[in-house]
Formats: sequence, structure tokens, C-alpha cells
Amino acid sequence: MNLTFLSLILFMATLAAFPDQGGQTKTYSVKKISRAISLTGRGDDPGWQQARVLTDFSYPWEKDKPLTTKFRALHNDDWLYCLFDVTDHHVVLATDPDDKSAVASSTRAEIFFRIDEKLAPYFCLELDPQGRVLDYKATYYRKFDSSWSWPAGHLILKTSRTKDGYTIEAAISKKSLAKLGVLNDNTLQAGLFRADCLEAGNSDANFKGVSWVKPDSEKPDFHIPSSFGLLVLED
Repeated sequence: MNLTFLSLILFMATLAAFPDQGGQTKTYSVKKISRAISLTGRGDDPGWQQARVLTDFSYPWEKDKPLTTKFRALHNDDWLYCLFDVTDHHVVLATDPDDKSAVASSTRAEIFFRIDEKLAPYFCLELDPQGRVLDYKATYYRKFDSSWSWPAGHLILKTSRTKDGYTIEAAISKKSLAKLGVLNDNTLQAGLFRADCLEAGNSDANFKGVSWVKPDSEKPDFHIPSSFGLLVLED
């Protein structure tokens, strides 16, 4: 069988697993670049100008609209680069700088990667404006392994605070994504989220969740199959 045709079949099968409320899968195309992005935490590398700007984020469980989230992604032969540029006038940060669990009590952006719709397993990166990472592996439903960490040396994070909010830049090695089984046929099944912290503490009531894909749930919950879309890495 022709490999191009086989890849198309596999891609269409993946799309079928992601119907949103309108029957369409949310897909973001990640442009390929030939060089590395210099991470400063400010998103000021000129290469970012080549990336598509994704602003299609909402409060899935709120009537009002969130302040703007801008997401960009690029890739080269070795790395996936992600940039969150967030408007948030009420950034809350838990005080312990050395405890990764403190991220769960802080304002943050989040990226989840899954192997398939069974969520067995999926991998989570919660990234706060202070540069802390809450990384963990999970299985459905909400079985979290907080002892797990992203492979050492395969995640680089830079952040900065801005007058209107914060900026988060991440570089994730494609080698680690492939080894974890989430990068297949240049496609990542990914959830893109943001947690707006209303007050200190990690109770769900202290946060308003922002999502790219609206999950099929009446209560706030990103840890379900319907919260994922597709990041497609262009050749």
C-alpha cells in the first residue's frame, strides 16, 4: 500500500475520534522552521512571526468571555516550540518556589498529550508564570501519578510577567514526544488550557478553566477525552 495513502487513512481515523459539538475537529497546523527558537520567556524571537496565532479559547462553563489567550507553535527537526501569551490582570502564584505541586494552586497554562481517546495514559504539563512545571502522567479517570516527570533534558521552559499578564515559552523535544507514544504521523492529540486563579488554594472553586476545545461535560473537567484537539506538524 502506498505510504502516503496509508498515512492519510491513519490521519482520517484520528480525526474521527475528535468530533466537537459542531462535528468538526479542532486542528492547529504547526509550521516547520529550519532553525532553533531562542527562548527568553518573552516570545521575542523573530521566528515566532511565522507561527499561526490561535485565539480560539473560551470559558466552557461560564457565560462571560475570558481575556485573550494567544497560542503559537512551531517545530524543527528536533523540537516542538510552544508560546502562550496570556492577558490576565489577576495573576495568583503560590509561594513555595521549590514545590512543583504549588503550580496547582497558581495561575497557569496547560498542555496535555494523549496516545488515544482511552487516555491510558496521557501526559500533563501545567506551567505557571514563575517558571515552575507540574508534570505528571495520568490514566482515565483522574488517576494521577505525580511522581512521574517529563524526561530530563527534553523540556525547556522560560517565562516572564507582563503589564497585562504573562508569557510562557516551552521547547519540548520531539524525541521525548515520540518515545512517550504521543507523536504519530506528525500529529499530536493535545489539549490546550489555562487556569485563571480567583484566589489562593487548589480547590476547583478557586479557578475558572479556559480551553481551546469545549469538553463535553456539564461540570468543569479537562481530564476527559472530549477536551482534546489536534496539533498537526507541517512538513
